[in-house]
Amino acid sequence: MPQNVFVGDVAKHYDATSDPQFSPKALDPIVDFLADLAGGQKALEFAIGTGRVALPLCARGVEVHGIEISEDMAAELHAKRDGAGVPVTIGDMATTRLDERFALVYLVYNTISNLLTQAEQVACFRNAAAHLDPGGCFVIELEIPQLRRMPPGQSARPFSVTDAHLGFDTYEFAEQRLTSHHYWFAGDQTHRFDSHHRYAWPAELDLMAELAGMRLRERWGDWARSPFTGESSNHVSVWEKI
Repeated sequence: MPQNVFVGDVAKHYDATSDPQFSPKALDPIVDFLADLAGGQKALEFAIGTGRVALPLCARGVEVHGIEISEDMAAELHAKRDGAGVPVTIGDMATTRLDERFALVYLVYNTISNLLTQAEQVACFRNAAAHLDPGGCFVIELEIPQLRRMPPGQSARPFSVTDAHLGFDTYEFAEQRLTSHHYWFAGDQTHRFDSHHRYAWPAELDLMAELAGMRLRERWGDWARSPFTGESSNHVSVWEKI
């Protein structure tokens, strides 16, 4: 069963702690990319959360549905202006099925890694394919594990060091697992949040897609369609249902 850590205060403060991800600079390329793929047809967001991507995509004329494991995150979405009109089914993205088909299924911001086993990630690909029309696309945004930057014997790497936020990842290499540790500082208060992940390489995801009856259509280094290279720190991959 996928983890559900986005509850209570984590859900309540999610938007505030993810504030840079809500900026037009971050969101506009995502929405442009997904709206282009949707082509005016329906889209399904796995792990829709508080609607960071879904709401601006709806504003572009795309009918967006969502699957979300956290009732608290869905409540935050539905409390927003225009959020109440976004249909959300509570359930996990690996197994929850809707009786509808879509031109686009998408999963952003490293969220595939919240599934902690390879079997669950394969099930997620199969679930995406089951929701797609023939020729429809499944899109994933995922970080490339930065293992090349880690010397032998080191298992922790900082990714954010500011006055407001300290973040670092600790790796379990044999299990392809990492834990992201977050500490937010506001006055005299410190808010801590740990999230657990299974990292996967692009080639591994391509095999998952093949098992689900999809093939790689395109892969980019970011939402602005920069080339994907050996130095890319992220990838945006698009698989097409055969």
